[in-house]
Amino acid sequence: MTTWTVERLGRKGDGVAIAGESRALAALTLPGEVIEGEAEAGRIASPRIVTPSAERVRPPCPHYRACGGCSLMHGSEAFVKAWKVGVVTEALRAQGLSAPVTGVHVSPPRSRRRAVLSGRRTKKGALLGFHARASDVIVDIADCHVLRPRIQSALPLLRRLVVAGASRSGELSLTVTETPAGLDVAVTGGKPMEAALFQALAALADQGDLARLSWDGQAITRRPPALAMGRARVVPPPGGFLQATAEGEAALLAAVRGMVRGAERVLDLFAGCGTFSLPLAETAEIHAVEGLAAPLQALDAAARQTPGLRRITTEIRDLARRPLLPDELAYDAIVIDPPRAGAEAQAREIAQAQVPTLAWVSCDPVTFARDARILAESGYKLWQLFVVDQFRWSPHVETVAEFRRR
Repeated sequence: MTTWTVERLGRKGDGVAIAGESRALAALTLPGEVIEGEAEAGRIASPRIVTPSAERVRPPCPHYRACGGCSLMHGSEAFVKAWKVGVVTEALRAQGLSAPVTGVHVSPPRSRRRAVLSGRRTKKGALLGFHARASDVIVDIADCHVLRPRIQSALPLLRRLVVAGASRSGELSLTVTETPAGLDVAVTGGKPMEAALFQALAALADQGDLARLSWDGQAITRRPPALAMGRARVVPPPGGFLQATAEGEAALLAAVRGMVRGAERVLDLFAGCGTFSLPLAETAEIHAVEGLAAPLQALDAAARQTPGLRRITTEIRDLARRPLLPDELAYDAIVIDPPRAGAEAQAREIAQAQVPTLAWVSCDPVTFARDARILAESGYKLWQLFVVDQFRWSPHVETVAEFRRR
């Protein structure tokens, strides 16, 4: 067996192990640990821990070693928190940037109100859970330490949905969201909807007291699955994007509010169904821009039904292909929450504008740092960072950054 020393963790949470001139990735390891194992194609499949780190803890989940949903449960909470902050600051440092981290939020265990599960029919029933690491194999879960209890208790019903509507060769994707009205379940990849399947699904929705069940776009709605966004109540489109935890959403919103406080006119880019637009409309006029029609329709419907909000306008626009130009950016502040690919094209246009304040929400430190450098080179100062970890025990981390025009 080759002996390795884990130098650090890579961006995806795997240990970067060194043996002489050789390097390899080793899952479920921590910096400073001495491990044994053989590398194949740059990975050590089953590392044996020889000298454990003082930050190593016993993972509470019985599925942890097999399931790919979590990858950092073997590290102490303090270690994981510091590592995620370091991922953000190191990505910025690589671009020659820095800023004080003014706050960190970590969502608690069993707080995920939204999760995407995979399901497959078997001869004896169904598998339901997350994929194994770097694999298309589904790890069947019985007890998940990230899911809200209401979703956890619905796992047997969700397996019955898989049995009812999955083909023997296909895999279902089930987006499950907890709402005050009940669970909202959106399934894709299932059998075509026919009368018998509709009846079976409707019966299961009744038995599970689901608020809404959507099957490849066809919805069985028993109650509108509305979610609070500020004073407004939004019914998101089936399977639509939402923040993963209520606690994480509150932390992101609080940071954004603080950064744009006092702005009279705010531009919300990649607005979704109103996570920031609707609460901010309590004190400012909002123009919300989003590439998809369905989220904006949900946002607009919620705004119309909520008294006391200031004016909200919406625009459907693909900001990657057609970013807003400098003469369209005459606002007091911009809130922007792009996808993992970031918003390079939009950043270049903002760099030419004179917007005083930006609140930049990011779910990828590397693309965020790239876009931040574009802004910094044009005269924006990166003022502060707020780090949000609502994907507990995973390598994902979110950042809210405040930029001010010099």
